[in-house]
Amino acid sequence: MRENKKQKIYRVVMLILVVSLITFIVTTVLMYNDSIKYVVSTKGLSGTNQATKKLDMLFATITELLDEKYIGDVNQEDLIDGALKELVNSVGDVYTTYYTKEELEDFNAETMGKFVGIGVYMRASLETGKVEVTKPIKGSPAEEAGIKTGDQILKVDGVEYVGDDLDEVAKNIKGEEGTEVTLTIKRGEEVFDLKIVRKNVHMNYVSGEMLDNNIGYMYIERFDEDCIKDFKSAYNELVAQEAKSLILDLRSNGGGLVDEALEIADMMCEKNEIMLITIDKDGKEVSEKAKKDREIKMPIVVLTNGGTASAAEILVGALKDNEKAVIVGDKTFGKGVIQELIYLSNGGALKVTSSEYYTPKKNKINKLGIEPDYQVSFDFKNLEVDEQLNKAIEIIKEKMN
Repeated sequence: MRENKKQKIYRVVMLILVVSLITFIVTTVLMYNDSIKYVVSTKGLSGTNQATKKLDMLFATITELLDEKYIGDVNQEDLIDGALKELVNSVGDVYTTYYTKEELEDFNAETMGKFVGIGVYMRASLETGKVEVTKPIKGSPAEEAGIKTGDQILKVDGVEYVGDDLDEVAKNIKGEEGTEVTLTIKRGEEVFDLKIVRKNVHMNYVSGEMLDNNIGYMYIERFDEDCIKDFKSAYNELVAQEAKSLILDLRSNGGGLVDEALEIADMMCEKNEIMLITIDKDGKEVSEKAKKDREIKMPIVVLTNGGTASAAEILVGALKDNEKAVIVGDKTFGKGVIQELIYLSNGGALKVTSSEYYTPKKNKINKLGIEPDYQVSFDFKNLEVDEQLNKAIEIIKEKMN
């Protein structure tokens, strides 16, 4: 039991190596682990100032020249999307980007934790050079079809792929709900085809498990739309199993929705305690305070590493500064800015960095990170021992005595 648990935690720490088959575009929200706030306003494109009027004129000139001179076909929509991407990229902020209509759909699916696909994680295996299934998602079409951890995906709809084609495999497995995809699977020496119908798949980014000594263990992979519901469900299950303390694992959690992280922090903070401070471009400062009475009063230890970023750092900062948890592990990533997603009239969207956030004690996070209370590094040369988890258990035991 414990060995299986440790293996599970090692996989959690190495999540950066895992790619979901039900996502086919890796956008900046995944690469840079953004904290997202949705805004409901919809803005169209207009040319009201001198800069945009000049841009309109140059764009019109260039498109006309391409139509007249270029020997190939010109797709006007691609030209517009390409121009908007380069315009936004010129700002020089890795978190500010333009999404095409198609990219926005995938981004929203990722953020909401809901996809149309078969529901498996995969990786490019260095040992075999093939695309390998890491695990099927519980309750997914892939699990129902019998796909298992370690299966190699040799072909998708008769087209052969290798590990380097990971993105293409993901792209071709994705499709409309109700349609069918055929995978050629190699399991051991056996090779066979599986036909799987694509369905809506819900990603549960929260998992929980009981350790010895009535210690509850919870891992949050990222903060999607339903994270607070999944968190409460997992926490209540641990309480039902008589958990008396909690280890909250935020290692390699790259962020997600700010409001979801704040709702979890609200469960652990006293009413009216400051959980987050944000400052916008005009210097306007806003404090986010806990709205409800504290629900989780048991001893808490939070695990962090260099992949703990963005919305995850908001939760870490709230618990650390309000002295609601002990932080163990490595310093966090240091992504202390928040993006707003603004929908545009062409079906795309602008994701723009709009504010910087600070811990309740107004400590800067961006490019600095949060130092743990106990610095304990994970030794990747010895995966059999999780010193960070062991230190967390040690601290919990001391608090319970």
